[in-house]
Amino acid sequence: MRARPPARKRDKKVRNKSVAVLDIRSSEVCAAVGERGVNNTFIIKSKYSCAYDGYADGELLDVGSFNSAVAEVLKNTIAAAGGGINRFYVGIPGEFLKTAVTDDTISFAAPQRIREADVNNVAAMSRPSDGHGFTVIYSSPVYYVLSDTRRVVSPVGYVSDSLRAKMSWYLCKDSFAECVRLAFKPVCPGVRLKFIPSPFAEINYLFEPQMRDSYVALLDIDYISSTYTVACGNGIVYSQAFSVGIGHIAALMMDELNIPFEVATKFLSRVNLNAKEMLTSVQEIRYNNVNYSYSTATLRDIIREGLDGICQMVEECIQTFAEKDMTGRPVYVTGEGLKVIRGTAEHLSNRLVCSVEAISPRVPYYDKPRFSSLLSLLDAALGDSSNS
Repeated sequence: MRARPPARKRDKKVRNKSVAVLDIRSSEVCAAVGERGVNNTFIIKSKYSCAYDGYADGELLDVGSFNSAVAEVLKNTIAAAGGGINRFYVGIPGEFLKTAVTDDTISFAAPQRIREADVNNVAAMSRPSDGHGFTVIYSSPVYYVLSDTRRVVSPVGYVSDSLRAKMSWYLCKDSFAECVRLAFKPVCPGVRLKFIPSPFAEINYLFEPQMRDSYVALLDIDYISSTYTVACGNGIVYSQAFSVGIGHIAALMMDELNIPFEVATKFLSRVNLNAKEMLTSVQEIRYNNVNYSYSTATLRDIIREGLDGICQMVEECIQTFAEKDMTGRPVYVTGEGLKVIRGTAEHLSNRLVCSVEAISPRVPYYDKPRFSSLLSLLDAALGDSSNS
């Protein structure tokens, strides 16, 4: 009789091809474990979200609320994975980031085949100094230029007597990074954290490389905070977060109509800015045994006023970015805001006088703008994990 093979022990650790991520948005945190599927899709093994007070103006509104939310999603994620998660990728929102763009050149004594070491050398000489409360957490090349002026994404193997590198450097606010570390410590003190800039992850995942050959603009509208980003090549050349989001439109409606915030939030999702209702059309919500009824036209005007506030911030960003005139160029929009208010993209297009197009992940079930941040982070984490 043949000997019976020993029973395979269950591997309690997350397998190498899976990664764990924490996506930090301005109204909730979401932890997920996933791996690559077929045709560039994802297999999400677990996903847990928890609301918290959020952030604005580069600060958490309530650190205790943030800690509790992170602890809850971490505990659920670790339990679902059977323990053994030793590394988490954490998305750093635009509110806590600075982007620095450098442009440096190294020269060689004679034409030579460029090596990986040369790429590392020009990056090292370009790296901005940490300080003033911010530390470099990530970098990416915008593009490289050879001595014959050819612009390439990866210069290794090309022959040139010089190498110019335009680089994007992403610096995280030290106080926020420390808050994240402290939030992880009670639940999983030994876990390694790797920070990834969320705007970079979104740009890199949502846009094909050929679209990023030129300048492309992305507006991520979230609940409390929104971020306008301009990318070129494989890097970000401009990124600005501003504390205006869908929640502020609900607050505006609350003040204008003197109604509870919860009622205003419900009204936001009731109105379609593109619909052509009759002048007598009304929207009605019952909350805490009280009926609230307003004309659709009144609600639509308030929502448009709120969206105009976001447009004003985008216009300021366009004026501030001096490297390329983005006036009239297309703006791609993603994030929570597109789910809450129907007709957002069309209104922004009319107000900004440019093409505004919604963009979202191209995968089944998660092909909604509200999942852009999470899936972009998952994509970046899987890419980093496979290279490390």
